[in-house]
Amino acid sequence: MTFRWKYYESDASKLIADLTREKPQIAEEKAKGLALWWDRTLDADQLRRARESVVKQQPYVYQTKG
Repeated sequence: MTFRWKYYESDASKLIADLTREKPQIAEEKAKGLALWWDRTLDADQLRRARESVVKQQPYVYQTKG
């Protein structure tokens, strides 16, 4: 006796599939959004300045000094 496997698709997966079917430009907009925040060239001077400007945090932030 074999059991049939019933394919399950969540509501979220259905929503995303329907949305991408209705609006195919979403993938292009997603790529643009990712490029805006993540695909950047790093400036060595800015990285060095950012590392130098870090202020060390005390171990327990809510404890007052003194």
